[in-house]
Amino acid sequence: MNKNLGYFTNGLIKENPTLRLVLGTCPTLAVTTAAINGIGMGISATIVLVCSNLAISLLRNIIPDKVRIPAFITIIAGFVSVVQMLVKAFLPSIDKALGIYLPLIVVNCIILARAEMFASKNPVLPSVLDGLGMGIGFTAVLTLMGAIRELFGAGTLFSLPVTSEFISPMIIFLLPPGGFFVFGMLVAASNAIAKRSGKKPVEHLGCASCPSRGICESANITEKEEAAENE
Repeated sequence: MNKNLGYFTNGLIKENPTLRLVLGTCPTLAVTTAAINGIGMGISATIVLVCSNLAISLLRNIIPDKVRIPAFITIIAGFVSVVQMLVKAFLPSIDKALGIYLPLIVVNCIILARAEMFASKNPVLPSVLDGLGMGIGFTAVLTLMGAIRELFGAGTLFSLPVTSEFISPMIIFLLPPGGFFVFGMLVAASNAIAKRSGKKPVEHLGCASCPSRGICESANITEKEEAAENE
């Protein structure tokens, strides 16, 4: 029980995909101009994470190693298509706000990384809990970023006026520089908390610290082996 709880809580704090692993930064910066956008993007990604982790875990002993990445992407794309159609049908305003970033969940590195690093190596229940924890952690950060940017940039929160009537909104928070600023401040706060807790802070943003770098490395190795065999 405690072990399963650990799989779930990892994504919330210890290995938060946005603040600790620094994954999925493109949608994080792009869609968080409002809190409701962050919730919409986060829930959509969470549904895809849980469903893809479940399917990949069930099929982990069937999918051949050489085609696992294309197979993972195909499975993820199927669930993204279902989520996108549901959002279009029932939440058109969210679909319009998220735009191209909703179908781009297919190539979201958080989802592919969890498929490669966890779901393909673990049973169903831990994989589902891992996806759920990562998804909730991702949703929480997106919602927090959206709330901060909306509050300072528009003076509203979930479209309800808060400070707009007596303080002029700072529009820069709704622009890309504001997104980078808020994201940087949240990462800095996360690092400060990590240091106080005796954990290692985020120090590098390149491939060396990317938890999904094994996907690229294994793909390159496979390509080199196939080229050598053809020769």
